[in-house]
Amino acid sequence: MKTINRLNPLLLIRIAIATIFLSHSLHGVLNHTVNDFGEHYLNKVGFAPFGVYLAWALMGFEILGSLLILFGKFLKYVVPIFIMVLLIGIVLVHYPDGWYVVGPGRNGMEFSFVLIVCLIAICLPVHGRRR
Repeated sequence: MKTINRLNPLLLIRIAIATIFLSHSLHGVLNHTVNDFGEHYLNKVGFAPFGVYLAWALMGFEILGSLLILFGKFLKYVVPIFIMVLLIGIVLVHYPDGWYVVGPGRNGMEFSFVLIVCLIAICLPVHGRRR
């Protein structure tokens, strides 16, 4: 009996991750806050005088990287960069506020942790499936 192709659960995770990163980056671009992020945050935490350039590079990478994740292309190159960005965000932004994003805390690192685990999951080889 021929088996019916099932929906790959990792596709659902890729769609979710791509949606999160794409909406995050497009929000900054469409609301004209990328320069502010570069000038008022990145420059102040040690990236001066390159904060604005770095902010735009991050937004560009998030847009392109989101699309690559969505289509499952170049994951072994894109995923480590996303993980590095998330880890830097944890260290610079979220760790000082603790674990929880909402509830017992605010602006914590739990959401970034979940994204990192999901990114790792989409790169792991899946036994019995072709990639």
